[in-house]
Amino acid sequence: MPKASKSAGLSGVERRAVELDTIASVLPIDRRDELAELLTDQDVETLRHLVNEGMGANTLRALTSDLAYLEAWGLAATGRSLPWPAPEALLLKFVAHHLWDPQHRDTDPDHGMPDDVDEKLRRQGFLKAVGPHAPATVRRRLANWSTLTRWRGLNGTFTSPALKSAIRLAVRAVPRTRRRKSAKAVTGDVLAKLLATCATDSLRDLRDRAILMVAFASGGRRRSEIAGLRVEQLTVEPPIEVGDGPPLPSLAIHLGRTKTTTSEQDDIVYLTGRPVEALNAWLAVAKIDKSSVFRGIGRWGTLSRRALDPQSVNAILKQRAEMAGLKAGEFSAHGLRSGYLTEAANRGIPLPEAMEQSRHRSVQQASSYYNSAARRSGRAARLL
Repeated sequence: MPKASKSAGLSGVERRAVELDTIASVLPIDRRDELAELLTDQDVETLRHLVNEGMGANTLRALTSDLAYLEAWGLAATGRSLPWPAPEALLLKFVAHHLWDPQHRDTDPDHGMPDDVDEKLRRQGFLKAVGPHAPATVRRRLANWSTLTRWRGLNGTFTSPALKSAIRLAVRAVPRTRRRKSAKAVTGDVLAKLLATCATDSLRDLRDRAILMVAFASGGRRRSEIAGLRVEQLTVEPPIEVGDGPPLPSLAIHLGRTKTTTSEQDDIVYLTGRPVEALNAWLAVAKIDKSSVFRGIGRWGTLSRRALDPQSVNAILKQRAEMAGLKAGEFSAHGLRSGYLTEAANRGIPLPEAMEQSRHRSVQQASSYYNSAARRSGRAARLL
């Protein structure tokens, strides 16, 4: 007699919850039950397919989060689950509900997202801020909607002239100042203050010092790349000869899959001098010779075998900022990335050379940090 399926006899919601458990390692599973109610069978099957295709964990989490929001919005706005592929009219409705003019709404209550849709999404925890969405958020969700449509083997209307025009006109009607992910860049002077709080030889100080120095010096690595760093990605390089002084230790980091690369691409960044010494000191004291480089430390100083969570990198930076007498709310882990390029500009390092280390693919994105620093201190800003 064939063995009964684990999900046999379960309701649709219960069955989806069981199936979500099978991909729990890459999904925001703390909301599993909510996702099981919100997502359709086909949604869950699509996510499982993406897991099997080897999609990066962070990308899949973002897709899942946006899919949950889209399904919640679709139910609230139309009373039905999302149709696949979505008709152009539904995409335009999504734009109209999320990109709107607050001043126009004061005189036209029907402008923007209807009150009943807003209330349902807030009750479910999908809406928190008041006002229209950021254009970048709307574009990202539409892009992920398009990606999920293609993965289902369908064609959407996400590139239609009407949709592009609607977004362009909506953004133009309500200009917004683009906010960076970190209010302040962690430049060299700020980093020095953070490192000064890691002055002892305690396990926690050694780890945090290595995290800050490696993340910054390797080009401002993303928190997910630092948290997921493994010993197997490190390669000892020949020492660097510098003048008459002692040679500097050198290390290569093989990045593997990142936000902008695939696992087949072997992007490499290099560490030289103090960051290598800080990393070696941490690995030696923590007795780590394989697997995860940066790990959690328990209340009583016990070292975890599991990799540090990406959010913990952010928490560590904020904690060190507070210990240094800075306003923790003004800094985040992304400040290390923007800070690296800002510091490079301050020191006169050419942008292409800085991008070789930061591994930015977009000159426009990298130069937004670089040029701000150069313009502030350049001759054009000091004509008087």
